[in-house]
Amino acid sequence: MTDSQLIREIKDGNVELYAELMSRYERKIYAFIYHMLKSSHMEGMVDDLCQETFYKAFRSLQTFREVEAAFSTWLYTIARNTVLSELRRNKHAKVSLEESGHTPQTAPEALPEQTILRNEKVSLVREAINNLPDKQRTALILREYDQLDYQEIASMLGQTVSAVKSLLFRARASVRLQLEPYIMEPIFGDCEG
Repeated sequence: MTDSQLIREIKDGNVELYAELMSRYERKIYAFIYHMLKSSHMEGMVDDLCQETFYKAFRSLQTFREVEAAFSTWLYTIARNTVLSELRRNKHAKVSLEESGHTPQTAPEALPEQTILRNEKVSLVREAINNLPDKQRTALILREYDQLDYQEIASMLGQTVSAVKSLLFRARASVRLQLEPYIMEPIFGDCEG
């Protein structure tokens, strides 16, 4: 069954089919929400917000119209709005690594210095992404982490494809600019040999 057929059946009262629809998108929505929350160190809320997204979608399924958007686009939009609402609610709540209960895992062969440097780089990139305006951050996450194409991102954000490309360009430039002080480029011209 296609998404459209499932949705028609669900709208006609066959609500148990919603589980099938959820299973098709659960991993993608989970990954999307995870990446949206990762930069704010709120990964512990992924399950709750994923469930909330699917609950909101189920409650609003009767209002969904295929002619306006694909189901996946509509679902991602609900997920995005759910995450943004949660981020606004918890804007000032910062959780330390110890409080989060997350213990960083390292490969046994990794040197402590390499692990520290890698974790620091990851942290700097997360912070840079977190500092982006909402639309730029969302566009960047959808493109780089979820591998969505420009048209899908444009539909989700209510933008044109060229506007999405512009958002991505500005987002990448901003991240690059924020990380520039931490990037050391070797200078070989000064060495005499």
